Amino acid sequence: MTVPNTAQEIHLASRPEGFPTPGNFALVEAPVPTPGPGQLLVRNLFMSVDPYMRGRMNAGKSYTTPFEVGAALEGGAVGEVVASDVDGFAVGDKVLHNLGWREYAAVDASTAVKVDPERAPLTAYLGVLGMPGQTAYVGVLDVAAFKEGDVVFVSGAAGAVGQIAGQVAKLRGAARVVGSAGTDEKVRYLVEELGFDAAFNYRNGPVAEQLAAAAPDGIDVYFDNVGGEHLEAALESFNDYGRAALCGAISTYNATESTLPPGPRNLIQAVAKRVTLRGFLVHDHDDRREDFLREVGGWLADGSLRHRETITEGGIAKAPEAFLGMLRGENTGKALVAL
Repeated sequence: MTVPNTAQEIHLASRPEGFPTPGNFALVEAPVPTPGPGQLLVRNLFMSVDPYMRGRMNAGKSYTTPFEVGAALEGGAVGEVVASDVDGFAVGDKVLHNLGWREYAAVDASTAVKVDPERAPLTAYLGVLGMPGQTAYVGVLDVAAFKEGDVVFVSGAAGAVGQIAGQVAKLRGAARVVGSAGTDEKVRYLVEELGFDAAFNYRNGPVAEQLAAAAPDGIDVYFDNVGGEHLEAALESFNDYGRAALCGAISTYNATESTLPPGPRNLIQAVAKRVTLRGFLVHDHDDRREDFLREVGGWLADGSLRHRETITEGGIAKAPEAFLGMLRGENTGKALVAL
């Protein structure tokens, strides 16, 4: 194929205060990069929008470097190699990498992962067979030390990670899996399509009351994507020696200093019930990738595990819209952009 001289990418125009706006992003025409030694030129086909990206839009110290104002954002993407002099990578290969938010990327071959479109659709490598799926897998099994017969609660259960976390628990022998979501339609998706034992719409009433009704015998494991009121409710419902995998806290991501809610008011329950609250980052568990791909890939192939994707069409210019929609909870399952 003919590679153009310029292509489009999305830059961070300014750091958001509170909920991001379209004005925080800029669509920029930039030269297509020339790959250096050990690099591939990749034409991106799909890119991911994820909650963690909101944190990287802020300045300040965190577990990873913030995005730079005036530079292209980054994130998971799958694309086609269009130029390569690196052994093991040929033109036409499909690769997973972390230079999304742009149409073309010069990717270090050492950081690119070749993916097989015959094994699964390319989008799956950004979702169920990618970072979100592995996050769910290690969060449930390793971080929360899941045991057969546990009662499991997953918040934000209709999102990219939550939809997999609940099913991993169910397929591994959970006694009961409960999920929360933000619409009645998503609640139906969890129960009718994914096989959750119960689910509730957290907008329909206090989370603690709804969780207590859905899990009357208490919970043993909590997979936390939301934080805030959900974490407080889980602490109330935990049985002794409960375990929480703290994956995210999307309810607080867009809060300013003046609107940031206080921490759980009932944290003493963690002491009284001898609860383990453990935060984690999926990249600390790269040693589990082959186990994850084998087990989840097997469930996916035989139809035991289901998932959804919300794909925004229209190219790179639609990426900010897709990102903002994801933060508002408009997606079911993995949020992606087709480039």
